[in-house]
Amino acid sequence: MTDQISNTELQPHLQSHSNLMDKVYRNQRFIYNASRKYYLLGRDQLIKELSPPPRGTVLELGAGTGRNLICTAKTYDDCELYGVDISQEMLKTAGKSIVKAGFENRIHLAKGDATNFNAEKAFGVKEFDRVFISFSLSMIPEWQMAIASSYELTRPGGQIHIVDFGECKQYPKMFQKLLYAWLSIFHVHPIRNLPGQLKEAANKANCKVTVKPLYGGYSLQAIIQKPR
Repeated sequence: MTDQISNTELQPHLQSHSNLMDKVYRNQRFIYNASRKYYLLGRDQLIKELSPPPRGTVLELGAGTGRNLICTAKTYDDCELYGVDISQEMLKTAGKSIVKAGFENRIHLAKGDATNFNAEKAFGVKEFDRVFISFSLSMIPEWQMAIASSYELTRPGGQIHIVDFGECKQYPKMFQKLLYAWLSIFHVHPIRNLPGQLKEAANKANCKVTVKPLYGGYSLQAIIQKPR
């Protein structure tokens, strides 16, 4: 599987971000799944609510170690799955994990950037029934472009599912300050007023969106419905 990862050329400024992510995760990838389960809260709820149609196609932007794709494959046993990540280091781990789980024939990986990903070139698939982004928006400098790209990659009538950090408004201010400071070490920067920005972007794209806080606002989940 690791030898079959599709690659797409990155623009110079994106290659710089790719190099940064490789540096961050070169060693972190080995403990990523074990450590992140304690604070990436809401991933399993997103997967539970994906509900792709029978024999549907699902794309994850920012696939990381492949953990979410594997969980999705176990949950929906007749869907075809695709994942893209900008870090070759993370894709190494994802490829090995997917083979170990026995899903190498159903999960397909590509190196690329979520803000401008050519799925047809990488996978031979132009649009998907479901596109999801799990705790990756807050790591993408041009995250608005990733949202715009997700619209283009979702077929009419399909859905975009997002889970990411909230603003922790129900928590003590010191908790938010310490959390954000710690996340910044990993180049994670929670987005201010993400619900409002998602709603504004969805309205411009003539899409319906529902946003709900999770764990008292620690994280949030959004579902964007693309019209038919």
